[in-house]
Amino acid sequence: MVDRGASALSLPDDWPARPDPILALNRMGSFDWDLDTGLFHMDAQAHEVFDLRPDEYDGNPMSLGVRIPRVEAHRLDALVAQAIKDGSENYGTYFRLRCRDGSLRWTHTQGYIRRDETGRPRRIIGILRDATQEVDELEASKEQAAQDEARRRQTNVVQLTTAALAHARTVQDVIDVLKDTHGLTHLGATSLVMGLVEAGRIRLIAEGPAGSFVPGTDITRIDEPYPMSEAVRTLSPRFIESPEEFADRYPILWPHITGLKITSAAYLPLIAEARPIGAMGLLYSDRYGFTPEDRNVLIALGSSIAQSLQRAMLYEQEKDLATGLQQAMLPRTIPSVPGADVAVRYRAASGEGALARDIGGDWYDLIPLPGGRVGAVIGDVQGHDTHAAAVMGQLRIVLRAYAAEGHTPATVMARASVFLHELDTDRFATCLYAEADLATGVVQVVRAGHIDPLVRHADGSCRRVTVDGGLPLGLSAEFGQLEYPVTTLELDPGGTLLLCTDGLVEEPGADLDDGMQTLTHLIAAGPPDVWELADRLIDVAEERGGDDDVALLLLRRRGLDAPQSGGRLQQHVAPGDPEALTEARHMIRAAVGAWGARERSDEIELVADELITNALMHTEGSAIVTLRVMTRSDRRMRVEVEDSSSALPRRREAGESGVSGRGLLLVDLLSDVWGVEARGGGKCVWCEFVVGERT
Repeated sequence: MVDRGASALSLPDDWPARPDPILALNRMGSFDWDLDTGLFHMDAQAHEVFDLRPDEYDGNPMSLGVRIPRVEAHRLDALVAQAIKDGSENYGTYFRLRCRDGSLRWTHTQGYIRRDETGRPRRIIGILRDATQEVDELEASKEQAAQDEARRRQTNVVQLTTAALAHARTVQDVIDVLKDTHGLTHLGATSLVMGLVEAGRIRLIAEGPAGSFVPGTDITRIDEPYPMSEAVRTLSPRFIESPEEFADRYPILWPHITGLKITSAAYLPLIAEARPIGAMGLLYSDRYGFTPEDRNVLIALGSSIAQSLQRAMLYEQEKDLATGLQQAMLPRTIPSVPGADVAVRYRAASGEGALARDIGGDWYDLIPLPGGRVGAVIGDVQGHDTHAAAVMGQLRIVLRAYAAEGHTPATVMARASVFLHELDTDRFATCLYAEADLATGVVQVVRAGHIDPLVRHADGSCRRVTVDGGLPLGLSAEFGQLEYPVTTLELDPGGTLLLCTDGLVEEPGADLDDGMQTLTHLIAAGPPDVWELADRLIDVAEERGGDDDVALLLLRRRGLDAPQSGGRLQQHVAPGDPEALTEARHMIRAAVGAWGARERSDEIELVADELITNALMHTEGSAIVTLRVMTRSDRRMRVEVEDSSSALPRRREAGESGVSGRGLLLVDLLSDVWGVEARGGGKCVWCEFVVGERT
């Protein structure tokens, strides 16, 4: 309390012979306490403060006991004694007096201790005043400060809750924010209930604490006699200020919640765009009633929650629509492929920057092909919207059609690029297409601006396969660069080919190569089962979050007990491309060995190399080499080299100094049979090799 008497005390040593008139003017009484005689002298104003007439007081301090309650007297005596003992010069305190009518009022006293030259206390002179108004003002100020602090605290909770709700994306996020220890519990609520309006009913979506669920209230009609139903029906909050009021107004509900010791409750309608979308109830066990400020704060809170809840509901609706559309664009089922285990996964973006309506252009596909082959596709259309999804769906269809027509991987990619360019869209797409012969393990890969594939070997080691690529689909046709180099690799039995979109690799602020290295280590440490590995990779992507979708395709070659007939491989060899010629040789060697004809691999490779070289030297275009196993009574391997020239090859003897002319002699000598077929504007030179009896 503020001491208002210290500045007014300026009493002379010979007081009370000459009392200070200033004290009387300020309605302050004065006293002079002679410690030697024990007499306690008071002036007329002091008598008024003590509500005593002069004839009712004899100068003995003990006589004041009629006005000073015993507890207050003990406290005053202790205060004065301590001041004298400590050597203090003054003291001051508030105490209560009992007036003539029996009422209590606050009084303030301040005394100055006068000591002699030895330090011994001889007198105490001081003042008295009625402090009733002062104490009332102080108490009112304290109460106002407490109310302001409570209001500030409640407002702060509303602000913090509103800020937290701004990040809530789903209905469950909203519930989690409200149940969080930094949420509504700071408002003193013991329990929270919330329901959503659905088809004329209220469906309970949150209740607490555990064990507080009321049977039969998970779904209730709006016209039923429950407080949430009433709040929704009337669009007005319901404040219940006592247990008696609760029991009287809602006799059906009250018996089920008496164990929660509820003393008051607030049920708020959740209104968005002038219609009720739900209701929320806050139940208290330590408060009675609600001030106008409390009600305003809670109503404001209900409005904020309603807006967040509506956003969350719209987000979930849009997300369901986007997910449904995305799933409709992806293959509904993945075909079973003999000789391989295949796992595919798709994860929609979920980072802070992703919106519910964002539909990714990521896709995967698996295309069964003749001869025990299979085509695996992974791709990503630029953008995250319905346009991207529509382009993705069309690209997936045309890639499947081109592959099924029997085109080489490079041709499949080139035609898809032309198709996308002719769609007259502003989108481009990255894509990777791998055509695998599961009998031989030979995989031909073409890449259009996409990230490289990875291969995990049977021993668990994993490596990134560097694939020479071309421009993304759509851009390559626009710039007239339709060449897509083919990279050939071998997938041993037990080996797994992994194709994915960059959402599985890229992280904000991280280098792509670092991401690929991290993914490589993750795959190497993952389970051997492709389905379990796919789940592990998607779980990692889910934990990391991110604003990009993830598409994933894993193909594990099981290996076959016996070579299959009907196998077919094809390679495009462009003129002036020595790497393509090398890859064709590599494909032939691997296929011949895998098809059980290793004893004739040198002959077959030499003849094929001769035919390819002749086609590149004597024609202006590219050559297409095809290797297949013929299904006859005896097992034959057939090599075909197709070019765009209609001129038929001629077999002739080479001169002593000639460098050409021996090619067809070599073909005739090493192959069992050969010939030439017209193919549209070009021709096909073929030869066959008997590689053993059919099993």
